[in-house]
Amino acid sequence: MALTGRPAGPPLGAPPALVDLVTGAARLLCRRSGGRADVDGLALLGERAALRGLSRQGPVSCGGSTHLVQAADGFVAVSLARPDDVAALEAWLGSTVPSEDPWPAVHEMAAAATASVLDERAALLGLPVAALGSVAPRAGAFGLPVAAIHFDGRDAAARPIEGATVVDLSALWAGPLCGQLLAEAGADVIKVESVARGDGARHGPAAFFDLLNSAKRSVALNLGTPDGRDALRRVIAAADVVIESARPRALEQMGIAAGAVLRQPRGPRVWVSITSHGRAEGAGLRVGFGDVAAVAGGLVAADDNGPCFVADAVTDPVAGLVAAAAVLEALHAGGRWLLDAAMAPMAAGVAGAPLAVGDLCAAPPRARAVARAAPPLGADTAAVLGALAP
Repeated sequence: MALTGRPAGPPLGAPPALVDLVTGAARLLCRRSGGRADVDGLALLGERAALRGLSRQGPVSCGGSTHLVQAADGFVAVSLARPDDVAALEAWLGSTVPSEDPWPAVHEMAAAATASVLDERAALLGLPVAALGSVAPRAGAFGLPVAAIHFDGRDAAARPIEGATVVDLSALWAGPLCGQLLAEAGADVIKVESVARGDGARHGPAAFFDLLNSAKRSVALNLGTPDGRDALRRVIAAADVVIESARPRALEQMGIAAGAVLRQPRGPRVWVSITSHGRAEGAGLRVGFGDVAAVAGGLVAADDNGPCFVADAVTDPVAGLVAAAAVLEALHAGGRWLLDAAMAPMAAGVAGAPLAVGDLCAAPPRARAVARAAPPLGADTAAVLGALAP
């Protein structure tokens, strides 16, 4: 509530299905981990806001980089979080856009086009844009909104998460949160980053990065070299679980394909992919952050003046929590699994009219305490690689 609604207006509630999903995933995570990962699922949604001092801004995201923009026939979410996004605006809108403050021009020009046209053009340009409600929900597995492919015939026995090796290739919020929750459940989590382009969250508030990564070991590899890519393949082969949040082609360009890895005689039992729109062709090329994915799925709260964002990049922490619960379910089921935790369809499955909050007071967001800082980039590279078979 504190993070949903207009800044000068009353707080708004979230759809009941979102509350049910988050609380249910948190209970499942606690049960499958034997009580070790016992978290308040709803509180997870506000942790970044608590650490950064963010508040609700209605049709502007809590972080400020994403706007709900009125099109000719609806709304689109537009994120300008990266310099490349601002640079692509001219090609997207077909006119010059001032780089210093592009938002007035974006709102004016977008009003002349339909939401679907704006969405389609943005997809071709790699812009994080989505038409409101443009993505449908899809069937999941384990009672969770996560698509799954089960590879039969091997490793049929259940595998506990305690002592399992998790390789976390993800960045920013959703994937790292998944890894952090698995570490809390008892896994040995190894965070792997490129020396040239590490996790972008390292450049944000240190407290938030520490929250998501302090319980992990850090490996840094030069993925632009054959030796670096070979080391990455060896690290993955030694894992029980792999978490990644890149578009599928990013790893495939290095000769690493999730399905092929899971078919190997040895190697990971669970590969979880957390993306904006999913792994399927077409959708797998879409760019989107938490707020954009939420809007794509129709997950907004509305008042008499139109739609507002729900919480802070809400599908990021929701996907991280749900993915962690799905990993534990897959390990318990046995076999090998490719889990596709796509944020936009996940949002579509819980979108709906928000809960009425009446005169309830909105509690401020809070974050869990962190006992120590995350390790420096690459602090454990030598130790981890030295322990692997050549």
